[in-house]
Amino acid sequence: MDIYQFLEKHGISYERFDHPPVFTCEESSRLCPPMPEYAAKTKNLFLRDKKGRRHFLVTVDEEKQVDVKALEEVLGVQKLSFASAHRLEEHLGLTPGAVTMLGVFNDMQQQRVEVIVDKAVWQAQAVRCHPLVNTSTLIIPHSGIERFFKETGHPVQVLDVPAKNSV
Repeated sequence: MDIYQFLEKHGISYERFDHPPVFTCEESSRLCPPMPEYAAKTKNLFLRDKKGRRHFLVTVDEEKQVDVKALEEVLGVQKLSFASAHRLEEHLGLTPGAVTMLGVFNDMQQQRVEVIVDKAVWQAQAVRCHPLVNTSTLIIPHSGIERFFKETGHPVQVLDVPAKNSV
């Protein structure tokens, strides 16, 4: 089953926008077609703890600069760092540039990835996210995102993800 079949099977509606491959939020702003403003623009971080035993998929608004050190304290873990491309492929079946909250679709059997969503994104009417590739963006309503995580078996930790202080 692919991601679209999964969404259809579970009655999760979406709008799809195809575009050239995008690897950064800046490229997304420049290369993606106009999309409805009510949908939160997101970015995703795939992090791991010091020993590589816990993995976190963190989704925040694209403008937020995450304070990873402060997030360590909130999550009660030591030395959070970005996971390698190898771990990204192993745990979420994704490549760099295609990290998405929908990536846990590829973690349904193992349940190894913890989902963290920033409160501002969680409260949005809808979110923009890649469908496991960076050549399309889906807009999924909040109720659909909730159903998606429920159906994949991933509880969501909704947090006010700490931001770096801008100087």
